[in-house]
Amino acid sequence: MKSVKSVKDEEGEWLPQPDADDIELVKVLHALGDPVRLWLLKKYATGEQFSCAPDVLGVGHLHKSTVSHHMRIMREAGLTSTRAVGRNRFVRLRRDDLDTRFPGLLDALLKALPDSQPDFPA
Repeated sequence: MKSVKSVKDEEGEWLPQPDADDIELVKVLHALGDPVRLWLLKKYATGEQFSCAPDVLGVGHLHKSTVSHHMRIMREAGLTSTRAVGRNRFVRLRRDDLDTRFPGLLDALLKALPDSQPDFPA
């Protein structure tokens, strides 16, 4: 994976992620092949920045390390950017990069997702 190195600024440290031109459709679709990550996509698509607290994300049934794993998969695929501030992580969707790289993809995916939270496997 060709990626940007961690970058520090006044907001914290941005974790490595693929450059916008290096985001691959196969990796994006693979990352979204899990119902939890599809739910996270829907949450992140609001444009807000989220912490990795499972309850805030609507996945309170999952352990924090599992949520962190899902967030890493999405970041490495190029779906999200993650900012580290101390021990906290804040995630946002890379909407502009994804819309430029794959026009219409996010809109189609988000339209196809249910409005209510799905029943996740235990």
